[in-house]
Amino acid sequence: MTDAANVEKMEFQTEVSQLLKLMIHSLYSNKEIFLRELISNASDACDKLRFEAVSNDALYEGDSDLKIVVSFDEEAKTVTITDNGIGMSRDEVIANIGTIAKSGTKQFLESLTGDAKQDANLIGQFGVGFYSAFIVADKVTLLTRRAGHDAADGVRWESDGTGSFEIAGIERPQRGTEIILHLNDDSGEFLHHWRLRNVIKKYSDHITFPVMMLEEVPPAAEDEEPKTPELEQVNAASALWTRGKSDISDEEYQSFYKQNFHDYEDALAWSHNHVEGKLEYTSLLYIPKRAPFDLYDHNQQHGIKLYVQRVFIMDDAEKLMPRYLRFVRGLVDSNDLPLNVSREILQSNKVIDSMRNASVKKVLGLLEKMAKNSPDDYKAFWAQFGQVLKEAPAEDFANREQVAKLYRYASTHTDTDEQSVSLDDYLGRMKPGQDKIYYITADGFSAAKNSPHLEIFRKKGIEVLLMHDRVDEWTMSHLHEYEGKSFVSVAKGDLDLSGIGSEEEKAEEQEKQKEVEEKAAALLERVKNALGDKVEDVRVSTRLTTSPACVVLGANDMPLHLQQLMRQAGQEVPASKPVLELNPEHPLLQKFDQEADEERFADWSQLLLDQAVLAEGGHLDDAAGFVRRMNEVFMSLAD
Repeated sequence: MTDAANVEKMEFQTEVSQLLKLMIHSLYSNKEIFLRELISNASDACDKLRFEAVSNDALYEGDSDLKIVVSFDEEAKTVTITDNGIGMSRDEVIANIGTIAKSGTKQFLESLTGDAKQDANLIGQFGVGFYSAFIVADKVTLLTRRAGHDAADGVRWESDGTGSFEIAGIERPQRGTEIILHLNDDSGEFLHHWRLRNVIKKYSDHITFPVMMLEEVPPAAEDEEPKTPELEQVNAASALWTRGKSDISDEEYQSFYKQNFHDYEDALAWSHNHVEGKLEYTSLLYIPKRAPFDLYDHNQQHGIKLYVQRVFIMDDAEKLMPRYLRFVRGLVDSNDLPLNVSREILQSNKVIDSMRNASVKKVLGLLEKMAKNSPDDYKAFWAQFGQVLKEAPAEDFANREQVAKLYRYASTHTDTDEQSVSLDDYLGRMKPGQDKIYYITADGFSAAKNSPHLEIFRKKGIEVLLMHDRVDEWTMSHLHEYEGKSFVSVAKGDLDLSGIGSEEEKAEEQEKQKEVEEKAAALLERVKNALGDKVEDVRVSTRLTTSPACVVLGANDMPLHLQQLMRQAGQEVPASKPVLELNPEHPLLQKFDQEADEERFADWSQLLLDQAVLAEGGHLDDAAGFVRRMNEVFMSLAD
């Protein structure tokens, strides 16, 4: 019984109120998902009890037969979902239902698309499944008691979804949670045996605990005793991963994925493996079709569930998959770990290390197979997860080469922003005598494609990878070679293309370069004197064919566009000075060479440097001075 004096009324957090309003008024296109979510939550509660009972068997309270029961009452217009799982204390009820324990609710609201069906399917992914009850109910009552607590510690929670809830202490002999949905007038379809059974079979067939309903009993004949209906299992309740691969259909794999990993789309691919030998375990790993909302959140939980002998242990087993594969969803079921395994034990466990290494190999092999046999699927995968995969070289030295094989880039071969060129594609098109993989990093595709550093490469027909993701520069600082060919940035250090081309062509180029350098010696000296300590050096360029100048950084210097980002973030940037490379054959430089006014020549030299810095995505310390010099040039043209 509830003591009226014990009832406390509390307000929902603002975001929860917004969510309830959305549930009640908007998400009607797929109402049946409420049952999927509540059964999933009940299954989680049973999982948690089974795990905690490993070290404290008393939590079972003499009843270790874990199950979920769904019932309905036509007269009262209610649907009830009951579990005998871990249950909740009063504080847990308030934390899990009345407030936002994590950022899921707020993120969910920010991620809505306006498509009611798709938005409804996002519910489970964002961990706000309980609130889906208000799609069909105008009042929800929750009765619960945590396992191991006294019967007097029961809790009653109730809300009509209008912004507040009531909570009170009750006497509750049985542990677990009971959720009573008082259906609204538009949801009477769920007061039928066949409708509830169909929804359970559709969404919860692979829940590993039995979902029970009272059997349908036909009317008894006049001379027969009426049969009392008994509970019967509706779902298969089998651990799908324990079955043989040949016995599982693609539809079953996809259904299991969507039910257990809260996705509303099919997975792109999966790998199911039974391993026997020194270790005995099963893994079932999925590649999603779409990136989760928190993919780049530092606190994002990994998607690998850990089971030991089919007993659920934890759903955030970050030691089973490296960070750069954090998009992978799946499970690992081990026969070699103890049931009381903890996160501390996982920190340095050889069994975990072996399973992790093997799982990484399986995922990378799965992606290689997808890239080879299903290019459209791999294209979709790369668009969603390519930047995350580029984190690998710094984290996984052992698999660096295998991961690099999966990378895709834009390049001067296609001159489009589509990242479709693999490193193997690049190697297959290398020029005779070419022993390096050339690339450029920039803040965007246009900046990379139009960089003056590419001019000599375009003239010679040498392909350059156009890297325009922000992670690329960091990746390349750890990825130094591929298939024995070293990576070289076309915007850094000295450029040596002397090994490419015929002996005759190389001799002719060397002769011409020497001649240009001799003729331009005086001009270089004047520009260097004019710029002073703003540049490391001024030299004749081997890169430029049509532009007058470019800046070149040291081999280990940070690109100018990244220096700019670091400064904006309040970070210190190591001091460095660029080399200014000139193209003395450009008409503008020939015009410079004829200028006798040293002050004007100094302004022009500074203007040349500023233009080259801007072309590389850099920041000008004196933007007003740049504008003044440009205006003076315009005025001289007008005269």
